[in-house]
Amino acid sequence: MLVLTRRAGESIIIGDEIELKVLKIRGNQVHLGIEAPRDAAVHRREVWMRIHGDPQRAEHHK
Repeated sequence: MLVLTRRAGESIIIGDEIELKVLKIRGNQVHLGIEAPRDAAVHRREVWMRIHGDPQRAEHHK
């Protein structure tokens, strides 16, 4: 796993087409903005697990 430190307003680029930007940090919540091609599926992990995997496992990863 790659671990990066970013401040509000900073971003990372994934591949050539996906940008993940830290919009704001408030307490223990981080607000992220994701720019990706329309055909790229973007889901929260628990939603992805419901779609592709075991929904009980998804509850443990909140």
